[in-house]
Amino acid sequence: MTGDHQTLALLLFSAFVAVTLGITTWVSRNRHGSAEEFYAGGRLFSPMENGFAVAGDYASAASFLGVPGLIALFGYDGVLYVVGFLVAWLVVLFLVAELVRNCGRFTLADVVAARMSERPVRIAAGTSSVTVSVLYLVAQMVGAGSLVALLLGRTGGGAQAWTVVGVGALMVIYVSLGGMRATTWIQIVKAVLMMGGTVVLTVLVLVRFHGDLDRLLLTAAERSGHGDAFLVPGLKYGGDLTASLDFISLGLALVLGTAGLPHILSRFYTVPTARAARRSAIWSIGLIGGFYLMAIVLGFGAAAIVGPDALRESNAAGNTAVPLLALDLGGGAGSTAGTVLFAVVAAVAFATILAVVAGITLSSSASVAHDLYASLRRRGARQRSEVAVARVAAAGIGVLAIALGLLARDLNVAFLVGLAFAVAASANLPVLLYSLFWRGFTTRGAVWAVYGGLIPALVLVVLSPVVSGSPDSLFPGVDFQLFPLQNPGIVSVPLGFLAGWLGTVTSTELPDEAKHAETEVRSLTGAGAV
Repeated sequence: MTGDHQTLALLLFSAFVAVTLGITTWVSRNRHGSAEEFYAGGRLFSPMENGFAVAGDYASAASFLGVPGLIALFGYDGVLYVVGFLVAWLVVLFLVAELVRNCGRFTLADVVAARMSERPVRIAAGTSSVTVSVLYLVAQMVGAGSLVALLLGRTGGGAQAWTVVGVGALMVIYVSLGGMRATTWIQIVKAVLMMGGTVVLTVLVLVRFHGDLDRLLLTAAERSGHGDAFLVPGLKYGGDLTASLDFISLGLALVLGTAGLPHILSRFYTVPTARAARRSAIWSIGLIGGFYLMAIVLGFGAAAIVGPDALRESNAAGNTAVPLLALDLGGGAGSTAGTVLFAVVAAVAFATILAVVAGITLSSSASVAHDLYASLRRRGARQRSEVAVARVAAAGIGVLAIALGLLARDLNVAFLVGLAFAVAASANLPVLLYSLFWRGFTTRGAVWAVYGGLIPALVLVVLSPVVSGSPDSLFPGVDFQLFPLQNPGIVSVPLGFLAGWLGTVTSTELPDEAKHAETEVRSLTGAGAV
């Protein structure tokens, strides 16, 4: 891209950053500093506002950049991510949204600890929540690096590295100064921009093919180099038993993982009632469903118009498919219209990343302060404000996410998010469902459920082709691969449920019937909810 065009795109970036920093500054002047204000925005958001914020929080760089890229490179198999991300919301709506709002206060651990021994449960759930959040943050960092490297026309790692550092610094500022209220408004603005940009691109793709979806798919298949195989299962996850199991494992993680994502669950605490939580979930399903349907068109459109070779040349993982598609739809790199459209899409993608990292960082810092710090603090020691601890934790999590983002910058962002979903489904979902629905569940069962899913998921990822043993690994020069699948969900999710059951049946602790009855009434009716 020419210098003038780069300047235009950078100006749009700067404008969004300025607006969001303005929101953060305004909110920081109008807050009263309580934990409820910092973690939950005072619980004052309407269902529609929260629904837009949830959509903005959920549709991350994996959705806007990674999913269309996977569809453009692998066709039908890339669509699996769309199906998994969308179907997962049915689990959230029917099993956890309303119940979590009634039983919890700020974090996942609040729901579980309501009827258990608090200290071990909070430590386990807090550790798991932070782990999932950091994995999710890494994907956003990688997406930001790929985007700005493309914008600046640089294929080296310098632009990506500085972008990752910049995004990390911004997310710490958003969370530390504005808390949940600023984060929510940033996510709402981002959701509106993302939906608007996606609608425009989808219309332009359909206009290019005169509304003929068959022609779009056939052209994509022809340019893919795979022919008809591009439009049927098996291009990425087919061929042998290992690939088929990887396909099933990924689908399981995507469908079950959303209900265990800490930053999604914490959004249901920002509304005043459980009914509002349910209605905000319905709003988010409508927005997210519409977005993912359009993402399919954008993915096949990128394959048909840009071509997989050009995509791989720009970014081997396909993370730049949507910006390159926008550039082509506007008339190409030499045209003003193409550059304007590219700049707008790049700014929307950057907005997507900033909004999501703010939400994740807030959720993970809340887990550190509200769960880990409160549980591990020595008795008799001077108690610091939870909010102060959360701000310090946000900075620490930002540094960790930056370091891991630099390490994983060559992986597809949707694939990285798939790993975070697998850990969430393995460690958080079992303990959450058992706590809500199993009368005899015990403290030992809760702790075992978390660690019984978390540890196997992380160990299997380390021993998988993701880390070593293949040219696309994080460490391609070494080989300690022992687990053949790229996604551990098919093994680690059942292990999490099994560990929770085993810990409960071997426990000598008698379930507190009174606490369970209180939790059950509270979860179903909202009586006594905060």
